Amino acid sequence: MARTIASEQLSEDEKVSFIQTNLLKWYKTSGRRFYWRKKGLSQYQYIIAEVLLQRTKAETIAKFYPLFIIEFPNWLSLANADLKSIEIFLKPIGLYTQRALRLQNLANEMVKRNGRLPRDRKDLESIPFMGQYIANAVELVIFNEPSPLVDVNMARVIERFFGSRKMADIRYDPYLQSLAYKIVKHDKTKHINWAILDFAALICKSKSPSCEKCLLSPNCFFYNNINYGSS
Repeated sequence: MARTIASEQLSEDEKVSFIQTNLLKWYKTSGRRFYWRKKGLSQYQYIIAEVLLQRTKAETIAKFYPLFIIEFPNWLSLANADLKSIEIFLKPIGLYTQRALRLQNLANEMVKRNGRLPRDRKDLESIPFMGQYIANAVELVIFNEPSPLVDVNMARVIERFFGSRKMADIRYDPYLQSLAYKIVKHDKTKHINWAILDFAALICKSKSPSCEKCLLSPNCFFYNNINYGSS
C-alpha cells in the first residue's frame, strides 16, 4: 500500500493547498479558453453563459453562445421576445422548452430590477432561475467573491481527491460544500474554479479518468485507495 502513504500524511489544509497550487499550474498551460471567461463582458453576458451551461457541455455552448448574444443582446430583448422564438433558437442545444421559459422569466425579473443584481444572498436566490449554482456564479464572476461552481463535475474532482460525500444532493452536503469553499478561497478564485471544471472535463473524467498522467494522483484518495486498491 505504498501509494497511500503520501496522501495519509497530509492534513486537509495541506491537501487543499496542494490541489490549489497544482491545478493553477495545470490551468495556466492546459485550461480551456472560452469567450465568457473574458474580462469586460456585461453582467447579462456572464449570466446567460452560466444559464446555458447548465446540463450542457461547454464545447457545445462555445459554438452556440455568440449566436444567442447576437439574437438576444440584453435582458429587454429576451423579455420582449416571443417565447416560441426563444424555444426554436434554443432547440440545437436541447431542453429548449424548459430553458426558454426559465430564461424569459429571469429576463422579466431583471427588467423589473433595471438589470441590477442584489448582493444579499437571499434576495439573489429569490430571482427566477437563480438557484445555488447560478447564485454562486454571480458572486464569483460579477462580485468577485470566492464562491465555488459546485456541479457534478467539480464534485467528482473533490470527492475523488478527498473522499466521498455523505448526502446524495451535492447542494446540501456540508462536507462537500465546505471543501469547495476552502479550495476556491484564493486570490485567483475564478481561475481555480475554472481549473477544476476543466480538469474534470479533460483529466478527471467521469468514465476512464487519466489517473496515470494526473498531477494530483500522489495525494489522491481515489488513485491510492480505490483505483489501485487491489494492486
